[in-house]
Amino acid sequence: MTAPVRGRLAALLLAAGLGLTACGSDDGEQAAAAEGHDHGGGAVAELEGPGDDYAGIDLRDPFQRPSFTLTDTTGAEYDFASATAGKPTLLFFGYTNCPDICPTTMADVALALRDVDPALAEQVQVVFVTTDPGFDTPQVLGEYLGRFDADLPTRFVGLTGAQEVVDQAQLSAGVPLAEDDGRLHSSLLLLYGADDEAHVAFDAGNTSRDIAGDLETVAGA
Repeated sequence: MTAPVRGRLAALLLAAGLGLTACGSDDGEQAAAAEGHDHGGGAVAELEGPGDDYAGIDLRDPFQRPSFTLTDTTGAEYDFASATAGKPTLLFFGYTNCPDICPTTMADVALALRDVDPALAEQVQVVFVTTDPGFDTPQVLGEYLGRFDADLPTRFVGLTGAQEVVDQAQLSAGVPLAEDDGRLHSSLLLLYGADDEAHVAFDAGNTSRDIAGDLETVAGA
């Protein structure tokens, strides 16, 4: 299956209400867990995949770079909007005890950054926001992300904070609010460009090569 077709199928599934992924569960469990949940006024952004501009999922309307402030792995405040403004940025929401989607996504990001030009890899900001702030302290996040970024020119940023602030960060990014203590969360990896908009996103159907190729496209736009 080609990447554009895979992207269209992923977009259709998300539009149908399967925007949350239960880490470690099978497809039937994921569907049952996500089905019927009402996110109220969260205004989760819609996706589509009619265009072939990207290997990832083309976004119906560009996602605006969100504004939120959480705590990074050093214990300092991190203002996402100002810290990443104008830079190619990959944003993902997950948790460190996730057995599959989260480590696979972070590993794919690391592989993609090794594949692109080193000058581009230095520019890319990778931000991982925990959906389980009760467990994922700054120290836990730092140790977790260190498994993936140790040899990269720019270290991954791990963020945690009060649950209500983490929830607001997800809503401001346009992804479904995580459930089940963070274990049922969005699988979307959003890529923002210099215009502070995300025109493409990735999910479990995409590969590190998809991410690398779209990073180069976005950086050259």
